[in-house]
Amino acid sequence: MCGIAGELRLDGSLPQERVMQAMLDRLRRRGPDHEGHFCDGCAALGHRRLSIIDLSAAADQPMQDAETGLTIVFNGTIYNYPELRRELLGLGHSFRSSGDTEVILKAYAQWGERCVERLLGMFAFGIWDARERRLFLARDRMGIKPLYYSETSKSFRFASNLQALLAAGVDTDLDALALHHHMTLHAVVPAPRTLFKGVRKLPPAHTLSIGKDGRAHMRRYWTLSATRPAVPRSEQEWTEAVHEALRVAVERRLRIADVPVGVLLSGGLDSSLLVALLAESGASGLKTFTVGFEDQPEEKGSEFEYSDPVAERYATEHFKFEIPNSEVLTRLPEAVDQMSEPMVAQDAVAFYLLAGQVSRHVKAVQSGQGADEVFGGYFWYPRMAEAQGDAIDRFRPLYFDRDHAEYLRTVAPAYATDDVTSAYIAERLAEPDADEFIDQVLRLDVTTLIVDDPVKRVDNMTMAWGLEARVPFLDHELVELAASMPPELKFRSGGKHVLKQVARGRIPDAVIDRPKGYFPVPALKYVRGEAYEFMADLLNSQACRERGLYNRDYVDALLADPEAESSFTAIRGNKLWHLALLELWLQRHLGGEAI
Repeated sequence: MCGIAGELRLDGSLPQERVMQAMLDRLRRRGPDHEGHFCDGCAALGHRRLSIIDLSAAADQPMQDAETGLTIVFNGTIYNYPELRRELLGLGHSFRSSGDTEVILKAYAQWGERCVERLLGMFAFGIWDARERRLFLARDRMGIKPLYYSETSKSFRFASNLQALLAAGVDTDLDALALHHHMTLHAVVPAPRTLFKGVRKLPPAHTLSIGKDGRAHMRRYWTLSATRPAVPRSEQEWTEAVHEALRVAVERRLRIADVPVGVLLSGGLDSSLLVALLAESGASGLKTFTVGFEDQPEEKGSEFEYSDPVAERYATEHFKFEIPNSEVLTRLPEAVDQMSEPMVAQDAVAFYLLAGQVSRHVKAVQSGQGADEVFGGYFWYPRMAEAQGDAIDRFRPLYFDRDHAEYLRTVAPAYATDDVTSAYIAERLAEPDADEFIDQVLRLDVTTLIVDDPVKRVDNMTMAWGLEARVPFLDHELVELAASMPPELKFRSGGKHVLKQVARGRIPDAVIDRPKGYFPVPALKYVRGEAYEFMADLLNSQACRERGLYNRDYVDALLADPEAESSFTAIRGNKLWHLALLELWLQRHLGGEAI
């Protein structure tokens, strides 16, 4: 796990060291253990290292291979690298390190761009081929590791976060199409767009090759099929298959590390099941971590009553962190500084504060993100399945934060556009190889929407503290298995039926049978008191008014009644909070009245 950066000059000039250093400075928190630079004429690479595998200097990056003329910067973990290493040794390759970075380098030398199809893990990397004078970029199938880039007639730059590209200089005019996505899909802007016209991101499961003349070629190397197997399976067979696939995914993410790996234990089904399966895999001395906040009259601020029994059953070394609500607002701007893109999920700051505590004890953790999307845990999925009409008409009212007409009332006329989000979602839902409408929905969620919501959130908030988060529920082999499963086996039992069957007897029934919970952050969920004043100050600030992004009548209506039913989205997000968070993110990253 690391921070990577690179530049390819397209105008005949040389990369400037100060530009690379500015980019690496913005990546320092992702990789506190080592900084490395490489330059070869028109190309420059930079790296900030978080040492997880092969802790020696032999695994420092950028890593060069004199025999092949290849140099790599890599962020992530390859869980099948020992097997690939043995195969490459058999093909005549030699190694000077014992980690996964050099395995990617040799795999590229052996199999070229198709090497990514052999990698099992989370990754974003760049390889400079000195002989061919070509830059090759790749991102993992599920988009777990981020990869941003900017391109002009003079240069091509890439980095692990958007902040690094901002430091190098980009066009920061807002992209109206991306803004429409952001305002409609809970702040999700699907790749390749970002809110800024001058920054793009490599889509998951894609590679990008750029020659010294600037010619680029993008290739998709993996797609997810959501069709039933030729030979039907019984419920018991599905349960056994999921159990085994998840056990393997969890064991991989424990074994492939030269440092201890803990677990973020929320008190829900998903993370509790991870603890149980880690114990099944023979893990001992496991560290688990839980965060809680102060209660509100309507809601408890912690899930300790559920996480404690799991930790006790498996005798983990359990750490509980209680955070006062006052600290949430005080440190919110700090968390926003670490967001590559604005994130409206209220638990982003919770992950940030939790990761800060956890990083004092371990450098890597497993986390339960992805289970709800992969196994159908959210309440809107069965409602969509029961709805009537065209695919987009079944999806839109149950998921979109606002319809197109409300979007036009939300923003200033300069940001008006067509209903691009409905068109985008309709096109994605219509892609082939999905048996039913709900298969289309779940595939869209797990391959696209999740990437720029919980997955990005966990990466940004943990890597801000030099903490690697591993997500076994997004193991692509497990995802492929789940995508082929009949939806009724997911939706039964209030959602995630098969996972609940796997968990039965392994974790307390109280955890399995409780209503689905969400990471509680009461200080932000209820827009009142200090939280309301914080949001009002942001939206009434001079910087916000001068930016001219929002329609003031719309803002004033939300401020007048932030807890009215019309102030909440279809999935119960608060619209005032959404506007305030975006404004705060813009102020923190572009300047203005910093809060």
